Amino acid sequence: MSDCTHDCSTCSQNCSDRTEPQSFLKPMNPRSNIKKVIGVVSGKGGVGKSLVTCLLAAKCRKAGLKVGILDADITGPSVPKSFGITSRAMQDEEFLLPTETASGIKMMSINLLLEDVNAPVVWRGPVISGVIGQFWSDVAWGELDYLFVDMPPGTGDVALTVFQSLPVDGIVIVSTPQDLVKMIVNKAYNMAEMMDVPVLGLVENMSYFVCPDCGKKHRIFGESQIDETAEELGVPVLAKLPINPDTATMVDNGFVEKVAAPELDDFVDVLCRVKGE
Repeated sequence: MSDCTHDCSTCSQNCSDRTEPQSFLKPMNPRSNIKKVIGVVSGKGGVGKSLVTCLLAAKCRKAGLKVGILDADITGPSVPKSFGITSRAMQDEEFLLPTETASGIKMMSINLLLEDVNAPVVWRGPVISGVIGQFWSDVAWGELDYLFVDMPPGTGDVALTVFQSLPVDGIVIVSTPQDLVKMIVNKAYNMAEMMDVPVLGLVENMSYFVCPDCGKKHRIFGESQIDETAEELGVPVLAKLPINPDTATMVDNGFVEKVAAPELDDFVDVLCRVKGE
C-alpha cells in the first residue's frame, strides 16, 4: 500500500508485508529447568532491593523450594557478599556453573567472575545487557522452582533487557516510607504494565524501628504511604520490613541466610503454594 507506515501493530490490513512482532526472549538452555522467574525492582537505588531479593531466596529455600538468584545489578553487585561467597564461579565445556550458598541457593553475579571484586564495572549499557542475557542462557541453573532476579535500580535499558529477554512471571517492587514513594513506585509499576509483566505486590523496607527498651515503633523516615499507594494501583502490600541493626550486621558478615524476617512469611507461603503452576 502506498500509505503504509510499516507499523504492523496499528494496522488492520492483512497484506503480504505484514510481520508479527519479534520476540526477544532468550531460550532456556537444556541444562536449566526454571519454573518461575521473579524480578525484584525499585524505582531508585538505596531502598534495599538486593536485601529483599536475598531474604526471599533464603526463606524460600528454608521452606524447601529450589531457588536461585540472578544478580542483574551488574554495576552494583552485592548478592555474593550477603551470602559470604568469595569463591569464583566455575565452568565446564558448555556452560557457566552457578555458585551455591551454604543452604543450596544457586547464584550468578558479575562479582563471581571478576579477579578483583573491588574493580569497577565500567561498561556501557549494551555490554551490560549482553552479560545479563548470558547469565540466563549460558548458566547451567538445573532444576529451580524460582529464579529471583535482582534488578538494577530505575527503569533504564538494563531493566528493559530483563523484561524483554527473560520470561519474567512477576515482579516485586521495593520502596521506603518517604514522600517520593508514590512517584518511585508508580514508575516501576508503569514500566511493568508497559511490558505486560504482573506486579505481585509491594515491599516497604526501613518501614519503622522498634525501640529495644520500650518496644514502641518509631517511623524514622516518616509515616508510611505504602497502603494508599498499593490501593490506588490495585496491588497488595507484601511486607513492611523494619530497620534492624542485627539484620544489617548479619548481611554485612555474609549471614543473610540466618536472618529471620518473619514479615515475609505470608508471601513465601503463597510462593510455596503456587510453585510450578
